Amino acid sequence: MIATAIAIQEATKDAVHDDMSMAIASQLLHARNEMSDNDFAQMLFKYSALLSSLTATLVTNVLLTESEMDAMINEINEFDSLGKDITDGN
Repeated sequence: MIATAIAIQEATKDAVHDDMSMAIASQLLHARNEMSDNDFAQMLFKYSALLSSLTATLVTNVLLTESEMDAMINEINEFDSLGKDITDGN
């Protein structure tokens, strides 16, 4: 359990220190006064979305084996297909 918690903590740290995450954070920090409020809000949203999705991906890789990940993806695809069948593809 402790090893898993440490691995999750490391995955979170890796997401924050990812090259793309750091580049966007740097842009936000250094160019804030040169951006319009709208551009700043968009950049902040992109940073948040990138960090969230990367963290979720890295943590998922810690918690699930490759076969569990494959099973989860297959179930997601089945639900997606079922949803499309229910809504006639819309």
